[in-house]
Amino acid sequence: MTSRAEAADMPNDQTETPDRLRRRASRLLSLISAQSDRLVSEGLGRLDARKWHYAVLASLQEYGPDSQATLSRRTGIYRSDMVGVLNELAERDFIERAPDPEDRRRNVITITTQGRQHLRRLDKILDDLHDELLAPLTSAEREQFTQTLTRLLDHHTRQAPHPPIS
Repeated sequence: MTSRAEAADMPNDQTETPDRLRRRASRLLSLISAQSDRLVSEGLGRLDARKWHYAVLASLQEYGPDSQATLSRRTGIYRSDMVGVLNELAERDFIERAPDPEDRRRNVITITTQGRQHLRRLDKILDDLHDELLAPLTSAEREQFTQTLTRLLDHHTRQAPHPPIS
């Protein structure tokens, strides 16, 4: 859902937008980010999922079982929010928590078979959403756009400890 402030910043007719605004990369990134967030939230919501669910499952699939603290660092999810995300995933049998045999004070989180299947469904939804978001771009332009965004993010997150996940 778009807020009134966001709606005011997104004119229906681009000819109404002053040229100096249309040339500002920061504004354009902000507007496309809002559109992307809306698409992703609505799309994942169809499976009663959130972007944080996807981030945790993707991390576990790629790196294997991990602690809550490591998952927090890898996904950019605050530690205080991680417990809630893990509770939601555990309730659906997408992850399992077990005491770490090397340190009984912490849990090791593992993706389950159902979690892997759910991750594949989420991947399909996100692929379709990205096709919608990037529809005006050719395949080569999409690749170049993603590389450029990655380069920008890498540059700016070298100084930041926790890059945001979208």
